[in-house]
Amino acid sequence: MTSNSSTTPSVASTPTITGAHKRNSDDVGWEYGFIPDKSNMERLQCILCRKTFSRGISTMKQHIAHVTGNVSSCPKSTKDDQLKCKNFLNEGKLKKKAKQVHNEGLRVEARQEFHEAENCLGTKAPNVICPMDNYANIINPEEGLKEGKGKNVDLNNIVRKKRILTVHKYISRWAYESAIPFHAFERDSFKMMLEVIGQFGIGLPCPTRYALIDPLLKHEVERTKKLLKKNKKEWKEDGCSIMTDAWSDRKRRSIMNLCVNSKMGTAFYLQKNVLVKHIQANTYMSIVELPRFNKILDQAKKLTIFIYAHHKTLVMMRSYTNKREIILPEVTRFASAFLTLQSLSEKKEQLRHMFSNNEWKECKFSDKPKGIASYKTVTSVQFWSGVTQCLKVFSPLVKVFKMVNADWKPSMGFVYGEIKIAKEEIIKSLGGNEKHYKPIIDIINTKMKGRLDSTLYLTSYLLNPYYHYNDSQLQYYPDVMDAVLEFFDTLFCGDLEKQRQVETSDLPKYKKKDDRFGCDLAIKHCKVNNADFDPASWWGLFGGATPNLTKVAMSILSLTSSSSGCERKWSTFEGVSNIKH
Repeated sequence: MTSNSSTTPSVASTPTITGAHKRNSDDVGWEYGFIPDKSNMERLQCILCRKTFSRGISTMKQHIAHVTGNVSSCPKSTKDDQLKCKNFLNEGKLKKKAKQVHNEGLRVEARQEFHEAENCLGTKAPNVICPMDNYANIINPEEGLKEGKGKNVDLNNIVRKKRILTVHKYISRWAYESAIPFHAFERDSFKMMLEVIGQFGIGLPCPTRYALIDPLLKHEVERTKKLLKKNKKEWKEDGCSIMTDAWSDRKRRSIMNLCVNSKMGTAFYLQKNVLVKHIQANTYMSIVELPRFNKILDQAKKLTIFIYAHHKTLVMMRSYTNKREIILPEVTRFASAFLTLQSLSEKKEQLRHMFSNNEWKECKFSDKPKGIASYKTVTSVQFWSGVTQCLKVFSPLVKVFKMVNADWKPSMGFVYGEIKIAKEEIIKSLGGNEKHYKPIIDIINTKMKGRLDSTLYLTSYLLNPYYHYNDSQLQYYPDVMDAVLEFFDTLFCGDLEKQRQVETSDLPKYKKKDDRFGCDLAIKHCKVNNADFDPASWWGLFGGATPNLTKVAMSILSLTSSSSGCERKWSTFEGVSNIKH
């Protein structure tokens, strides 16, 4: 193929090279070159003319584009090939120049800030160094730390490379020892830090751990607030969007970031651990750790471990339970514990029969300490009574957990109401004995406070017709109505007319069941909370007389209260959630 052939890129017609290896890159140069020998990853070969050279992928693009000076031109590249590579080379030059201008701006900014801090010292002329500085002014941080003093040094081209290499060795050593992510060195703040350190000169003392934890952190917080002032002003004038990003870090903690997006870009605003499933998991585990439940769970755990630890006991168990397992693994520890207790309860008679059979008496583990303990557990009336009580207490909580994690219906409008129902069922299951139910209810209330009792959850609780229509007193609860009015204050900030319309006209119609809210179909449609009931759709059907409130209700009742956290690599967000001392 000659250089003046058709406009079809020559690479398209090039046969596949057997054993060819290419780097995982979007660089256009890899469309025309490959690595012929994996033992020499720096050597490239042109797909078109098969010429080999070892000057990098940029040289390959020059070869194809007929850019002379560094490499010979490819005789088989088409005009399209040449234009494609030339454009890519020009784009690279523009990006490189823009980066240089940006970095120079950072240096100027850092110098100005540094000189403002030392304006009382006046301006000093730069020192010009000579080859003797290779010996007289050797860069040595250890010596600088010992002496605690020194002068600023202005490098020149003669010794520049050697001195830069020395500095980079110390920077890289610190990065390797501290496991600093390599992309951190691309940040503007790192480049400005180097410039300011250079301006300071030899003998710069390290910041103390205390300084990093308290005063310097406070200073950076104030600086960030000042930087956000322009953004906040723009948010009020032109509006903004609140974005939530729920994810799990490497320690499997559930975290949600709140970011604000506007014309000026996206700004991180707040991080909060508010995922319902995470809060509930903590709630459940706190309840499980109560002595009365922990004892039963510990006995059940030891029993299942003993059975599954030995082939003989495992075979016996499966023969008596028709090959049904006792342990049923789940996503969370609490769910696994509940399912295991439920499984034990269902197989109570089979297990008791197994441990009272002659086959167990002849088993070599029957007279071992763990075997004796397992026998006592299975034959204990108190143990099975405790299992039944655990299931009565845990069942309402598991119901809430499953509802939150279900993906078939948005759960925002049900969280507060279902937790309230769960607390009532727990009290009932414990016979209304305050001594027994109070520790459990206190744990639930503590975990909910500041999270699941927010204005959003309480407003969605009132606007969910399933709860409002089945509890005539709901609209009179002071905490609920206070939360609803506070929610509207925030939602309609700056729009008093719409807020007045919603609070004085729309909301009373809903509370009194006026207009279509009071028709038989509306009342019947929200009587039962089953798979077919969707509160947002209900508002769409019967909320025509209150358009503003209907829009709000449909928005919040369509929200989920949990999110499957996306796994991320190390990031700034994960750094925000870590507290290091």
